Amino acid sequence: MDPITLILTALASGAGAGTQAVAGEAIKDSYHSLKSLVLGKFSGKPDAEMALAKHEEKPEVWETPLKDALIEVAADQDEEIVKASQKLMALVKPQQAAMGKYNVQITGPVQGFVQGDDAQVTMNFGDKSPSE
Repeated sequence: MDPITLILTALASGAGAGTQAVAGEAIKDSYHSLKSLVLGKFSGKPDAEMALAKHEEKPEVWETPLKDALIEVAADQDEEIVKASQKLMALVKPQQAAMGKYNVQITGPVQGFVQGDDAQVTMNFGDKSPSE
């Protein structure tokens, strides 16, 4: 899932969970934290702030305007917002979050890549071997 979609999904999921009486405090707190971070990015942009507020009420209608606003402020490049979105999704949908532990999207040339827990790898690139 790309970062913009992750943020949109987390905001929609958190808003929906926040309105349910059974939603845990951790979900509510995580949603409010994410929303606060996004509002900080939208500072001075009333159309973006309105899109976020309206998205809470009708996510299916306001998804496109909110997506455009998130792209405009480069929210997908904000590590804090992406991490807050991941945290919220892990609380709202833990099974799906666990399945996406390693969700790698490579968009360019890669010379070496390692994925996994506790990986120990030595990579040598070029014409010379390490003993030369």
